[in-house]
Amino acid sequence: MWKTITLGTFANPLALLNALDAIGCKVGGAAAEVLARPSFIVSTKRQDVELVTVSAAELGFKTDMVTLAATYARAKQLGFALVAAEIGPQLRLQYLDQPIGEFLIIGMEPIKTWAGEQVILNVANGGAGLVLIGQDGRSDAEISATSRVVFVRSNEAAPADQLEKEAALSPP
Repeated sequence: MWKTITLGTFANPLALLNALDAIGCKVGGAAAEVLARPSFIVSTKRQDVELVTVSAAELGFKTDMVTLAATYARAKQLGFALVAAEIGPQLRLQYLDQPIGEFLIIGMEPIKTWAGEQVILNVANGGAGLVLIGQDGRSDAEISATSRVVFVRSNEAAPADQLEKEAALSPP
């Protein structure tokens, strides 16, 4: 486990977006579109969620670049699951001490923009402040093997000490 955050603290996506604005968080155009789409849903029930971060390299990939689909599939094999889209903006609000230079890809099902582009979210601190941005969420989109992806442990999660053993195996 890396970090626990709380969901279900906002009545709707607009309230969530307003909270981001209130703390001075910049929201990129694609991320703002994601939050405005009908498929972006906020939890109506308050709940704590335990998050993990893992890189494709830690999942056992030996190449410099890895597709999202391969990363997600390997993570699932190791007992991780995709997160709800709400995790992105909630993490941004609840992770204010993010180190400069850290970009966390939210391991989520992509949400289509009005133009039909598949977008996932990224919680980042590029040095000019805290941001929530969108990025290519197509299954064949490539990410660096060193990029960190946020997941949750699934009910079938492998024990934490098994991650190293499993990652040593060749990925599918």
